[in-house]
Amino acid sequence: MEYRQLGNSGLRVPELTFGTGTFGGNGPFFKDWGALDVRGATRMVDICLEAGLNLFDSADGYSYGAAEEILGQAIQGRRDQVLISTKGTFRTGKGPNDYGSSRWHIARAVEASLKRLGTDTIDLYQLHGFDAHTPVEEALRALDDLVAAGKIRYIGCSNFSGWHLMKSLAHSDRHGLARYVAHQAYYSLVGRDYEWELMPLGLDQGVGAVVWSPLGWGRLTGKLRRGAPVPETSRLNSQLQIDKGPPIDDEYLYTVVDALDEVAEETGKTVPQVALNWLLRRPTVSSVIIGARDEKQLRENLGAVGWALTPEQVAKLDKASARARAYPYWHQALFPELNAQATRD
Repeated sequence: MEYRQLGNSGLRVPELTFGTGTFGGNGPFFKDWGALDVRGATRMVDICLEAGLNLFDSADGYSYGAAEEILGQAIQGRRDQVLISTKGTFRTGKGPNDYGSSRWHIARAVEASLKRLGTDTIDLYQLHGFDAHTPVEEALRALDDLVAAGKIRYIGCSNFSGWHLMKSLAHSDRHGLARYVAHQAYYSLVGRDYEWELMPLGLDQGVGAVVWSPLGWGRLTGKLRRGAPVPETSRLNSQLQIDKGPPIDDEYLYTVVDALDEVAEETGKTVPQVALNWLLRRPTVSSVIIGARDEKQLRENLGAVGWALTPEQVAKLDKASARARAYPYWHQALFPELNAQATRD
């Protein structure tokens, strides 16, 4: 397992992170993801630590807080061996302040997460989404106070647009506040919009990407094939999952899957392993979040590290997954002498 700097911070994180969205299974949405109990989650943590994966990501909204509770119990007695990241912003109650990035909500959300996780410090705390109704200075001051109090160590954000993130970074720099070092963002071979603005921003500002749904919302598992029905075990059988996930054109998807199949045959790896390995070669990526319903799935995902695609294989996947860019990105791409191209060191 390779360890990478989390953005421009001094924190080193594993190239793979384990996501706890499969813990709990409370409610129709998360039930489709998985329903691991404490015993199953503890086994997952055991396997991850054996492989050198020591970062576990959760959120207060996963299974209505149950995912954090289960993670807390699964790491009991070995808190010093793991890094914990979690998130808050989305609604957690029926009250008018039970959501968002206000000082009131952030403070309560962090305290609640600490209690559920059974710890006194969260290593990486991320705002789960941008709250356009709360001034960025209020949210950042609240987070900075929590860092100063020792309740969180590093801060990050998730699902921000480029201007959301840059405005926040500028305010932190201007006022000497804690700075976002991570952006948990959707990025996959069938979802490359991250590259248009967020990747150049991350390179310029030292913000590391922590990638969520790297298999394209369950579409790059190797089970979807052109002209074949969706497997019974796929969460894509649920209209709720389809509606909540990123839209992807079928023809585009199968073009990418065809290329993945070719590379998988060349490398002797599985389709998910190839898709994950491609992401690990991308600029700004600090860690890729993997999830698993069972031990077999986890071990397969862990097989994405320890090897590398060839430049030719990367080029094949790049070509198959290329999409027409929105304005102004297509226009900027016409002038490479004016716009630096992102490359991974």
